Amino acid sequence: MTQPIYLRSGSTSILLDLGSDDPRIVHWGADLGEVPPDPGVVVPPVAHSAFDVPVQPSVLPQASRGWRGRAGLRGHREGTAFSPRLSLVEVAAVDPAHCTLLLRDEACGLEVRIEYTLDAHGMLEVDQTVINTGSSAYSIEGMTIQVPLPAQATEALDLTGRWSGERHPQRHVIQQGTWVRSGRHGRTGHDATLAMVAGTPGFASRTGEVWALHLGWSGNHESFIDALPSGDVMVGVGELLEPGEILLAAGESYRSPRAFCVYSPHGLDGVGDVFHEWMRSRPGHPATPRPVILNTWEAVYFEHDLPTLLELADAAADLGVERFVLDDGWFLGRRHDRAGLGDWYVDDTVWPDGLGPLIEHVHARGMQFGLWVEPEMINEDSALAREHPEWISGPADRTPLGWRSQQVLDLAEPEAWRHVFERLDSILHDNRIDYLKWDQNRDHLEAGHGGRASTHDQTIALYGLLDALREAHPSVEIESCSSGGGRVDLGILARTDRVWASDTNDALERQIIQRWTTLVVPPELVGAHIGPERSHTTGRTHDLAFRAITAMFGHLGLEWDVRTLDEGDRERLRGFIDYYKTRRALIHSGRLVHVDHPDPATTAYGVVDRSGDAALFVVATLASSA
Repeated sequence: MTQPIYLRSGSTSILLDLGSDDPRIVHWGADLGEVPPDPGVVVPPVAHSAFDVPVQPSVLPQASRGWRGRAGLRGHREGTAFSPRLSLVEVAAVDPAHCTLLLRDEACGLEVRIEYTLDAHGMLEVDQTVINTGSSAYSIEGMTIQVPLPAQATEALDLTGRWSGERHPQRHVIQQGTWVRSGRHGRTGHDATLAMVAGTPGFASRTGEVWALHLGWSGNHESFIDALPSGDVMVGVGELLEPGEILLAAGESYRSPRAFCVYSPHGLDGVGDVFHEWMRSRPGHPATPRPVILNTWEAVYFEHDLPTLLELADAAADLGVERFVLDDGWFLGRRHDRAGLGDWYVDDTVWPDGLGPLIEHVHARGMQFGLWVEPEMINEDSALAREHPEWISGPADRTPLGWRSQQVLDLAEPEAWRHVFERLDSILHDNRIDYLKWDQNRDHLEAGHGGRASTHDQTIALYGLLDALREAHPSVEIESCSSGGGRVDLGILARTDRVWASDTNDALERQIIQRWTTLVVPPELVGAHIGPERSHTTGRTHDLAFRAITAMFGHLGLEWDVRTLDEGDRERLRGFIDYYKTRRALIHSGRLVHVDHPDPATTAYGVVDRSGDAALFVVATLASSA
């Protein structure tokens, strides 16, 4: 139909064959040189007991083209228009780094726009939009972004986990069938895989060819590898939709969450390097040194007392802390975790003079002030729930199961959204707050609005709330916390300044959690705190050096009642904080390197300056060596 499209950057290239009305990606991977090969030479045979024409996976796999794997678009019009035959009708905005394809099926009344962007670092971004050009409503059951894997990609790796044990790797040989990782949490999830990864046999941190996909989305989602008997293998990501969740009226469109695709000829570290460089090139990426934080949760929990907190702030400042964060317990009726969510007013029984005296003292000691909030949630024991029980998200006829004695606030309801925005805007306007620790402590398993499933709308409303607050208060930084590491993805990181990697500060657990979080997220955006000697979550005991060095390779903070330190520990801790301050420019800008150590009981990793002139490495023992 037209000439092939060839996008090329660094060690990566992508070649699209437009020789028919069914475009396909012939190659995504290693650089093919200045002049790409003719994609027409790659034509499969017509097998016995098969379709009469060669079947090849297209940019949007379709049953109407003979594809027997997972379809790129699934939907219908009350049972009709169930199998579109989308054909290429236009190629637009073609340059060495970008192209847009428009596919159309007049009979089904559908158009699909697919955009490919390959940046200077080798990051391939893919956006897909479906438009209902028909006269009746079209129900979307699913739309995924898929790219082909080459024959040499024979092993797969993804991540899983649980609360306080997020992002642990698992890998297997790619075999016929579909390997699917589904997230039905209404948030990214503690067990979510940051990336679906495939590679050559035995690929590791520093060796092997690797292909990886990440979905920039904070709601329900799926990632998969689809291997057909023909030998064709696709890797894909997409939003996981509830029944009836997306119903497009005539003229309406649905845009899939963005897929981020990375190829590396240098193992997993090469994948991480592309993600980190892409994120650091964003206009909104934090440009100032990441301040040392003290968060009050494990120091005082719900026991908010001004003299105690002033004393804690003084102890923090003396150690070199640069940001003091008041955690849960400051707002109306919040003496425990079973009440108060939704009532975003300073509790005058605990704070008779408001937060001002603490905030002023913190700033006088040269520190920034941060505040914990959980705006997406509501306790049934709250003034807001008693006044607006209809603002609890869920099915129309009942309230979902409780989780930490809380429910989801229906942000898809405009009045509820407006109420939350006004309360947070007022708090930020009335107080000199530099930072919000934005928490979210439960799954949205039955998110509903107006009797319909609303996880998609809830996620979009959350993004809008964050965007509106950042526009109104551009100097306020925001952390994404979700009962620890339950919401870590590039969708939320487009609107926040760091993520809380896990609720555990156990350094042994954190060695694994932080290693795999940084597969996608650069260290400066990964909250990593030094806790007390005995871990709050696991009961393990670790010495200060192990705890401090583990936390240094992220955005360093403290989660500890540092008033209780003896003078020896105080001096040692101050020394580690000072050391971090002198090295954070390197840690937060260099290339992350993981040694493929022959002893599984030992980990070795570090950061190397982009110029190659400086490096900082850690060697740590995580188990008894054989």
